Amino acid sequence: MTAPAVKPRKKQQRKKRRFRVFALLLRVAFTGCALLAFWFGYLLWTINGYSLPKPLPKADAAIVLGAALWKDKPSPGLQERLDYAHTLFKQGNVQHFIVSGGLDHNGSKLTEAEGMRDYLVAKGVPTERIVLENDARSTYENLRFSQPIAAKHGWDSLIIVTHDYHASRSADIAEYLGYKNTVTAGTKSVKLSATYNQSREVLAYTKWKLDELFMRMGVRWPGSF
Repeated sequence: MTAPAVKPRKKQQRKKRRFRVFALLLRVAFTGCALLAFWFGYLLWTINGYSLPKPLPKADAAIVLGAALWKDKPSPGLQERLDYAHTLFKQGNVQHFIVSGGLDHNGSKLTEAEGMRDYLVAKGVPTERIVLENDARSTYENLRFSQPIAAKHGWDSLIIVTHDYHASRSADIAEYLGYKNTVTAGTKSVKLSATYNQSREVLAYTKWKLDELFMRMGVRWPGSF
């Protein structure tokens, strides 16, 4: 006479199991969202916490990190980096430049480095003061490929020139690569959208930290540099 009560009991047990699984998934999703929010908030704090070294030391050379060319001319953002690098040259903070950046594949016939050299020469920098690094296609490669160039010329002290929103990641990469006697000088943009570039930088910084993690493990993952 008790047999009919078995099925309702099993249904209740299945419902309880489903509820527990749903509650667990909900907690995992909530925890994941909280961790992501914390991580992105931390990176925004790191990016916005950058301040220009004061006083800015003198160095043997500046590594100017590339950005897009527009019809073989530096884009407005890249012009800002180059104008800042030129100011450092005029002030006597640096005597030489490594301009770093490969081919954009956006229709430009010149590499970023070639476009940067032409811009600096037009502003009065002697050609012999500029060394080109024509292969890099990321910040990591900018710094990795520029390192042996600096060593070849005996440039021991360096200033990395970029934008302020990009400075923290650039400094972190330089530290990973073993740069010594190097500071990162970031100029503030008046032409670029701060909201867009900081948001983009959060994603780029996240990708870099994943790249770094896998490289330290000796593994190259599909999304790496």
